[in-house]
Amino acid sequence: MKSAITICLVPEARSGPFVVHDGLAAGCRVAADLGFDGVEIFPESAAALDAAELMRVVAAHGLAIAAVGTGAGWVRHRLHLCDPDAATRARAEDFIAAVVDLAGACGAPAIIGSMQGWSGEGMARDAALDHLATALGRLGDRAARHGQPLLYEPLNRYETDLFNRQGEAAAFLADRGLTHVQLLADLFHMNIEEADLPAAVRAAGGRVGHVHWADSNRRAMGLGHTDPAPVVAALREIGYQGWLSAEVFPLPTAAEAAARTIASIRRHVADSPSGHPMASSRPTS
Repeated sequence: MKSAITICLVPEARSGPFVVHDGLAAGCRVAADLGFDGVEIFPESAAALDAAELMRVVAAHGLAIAAVGTGAGWVRHRLHLCDPDAATRARAEDFIAAVVDLAGACGAPAIIGSMQGWSGEGMARDAALDHLATALGRLGDRAARHGQPLLYEPLNRYETDLFNRQGEAAAFLADRGLTHVQLLADLFHMNIEEADLPAAVRAAGGRVGHVHWADSNRRAMGLGHTDPAPVVAALREIGYQGWLSAEVFPLPTAAEAAARTIASIRRHVADSPSGHPMASSRPTS
């Protein structure tokens, strides 16, 4: 499994659960110095970044891009895929499609979290799920053309009423034939919604395509009450080899949140992708 921290480039989300808020280069320096394998990036929009320059900066620090988020579409523009207005739904899908193309050009998947939306306000849940499935189908096919999956993130009940649990989301993807869509298992959201985190991982099985490595209070692992060892065991059982990415608050500081994250990953995940101990995969100067 591979390690990553999140870098937020959206000023409106500066108080959000991202490790670094001080720019791409600063985030890459933190990640590289501590020995992370990559970074997960949350841009203002696809147009705000040049794929070649983004890859150059990240690669210059010996890192890879774990994923690219689409949340700015909601934070900045209030766009989501289940809006009652068809034109607004189309704008939301276009925003995500552009991020899918940016991420794909960088060899990474895009994430749909807050932009999935919810029912209500003139949208029945069954209709909302139909809109969600249609958009995920088109966007998943688009991601597949780049050789990437699309990542769909079940959120907690306070953020969406669509899917809050991994097993239910996995069943929905299977029922709708969404073969190019995988699940993002966010341990913070799962701590709210799942009775048993390892069982939830097993229920999602091979649909798990990305993991947000966060403690129960959305701080770095080790600062809440999550026991990550059984979660890692379940991830190994389902054959997961992807990213453990810290989408957490930069508390007590960004540097300490990052340091605690890599320490927890090294403690609970014995080997890096190359088969060597994660603790020695990079210098920690």
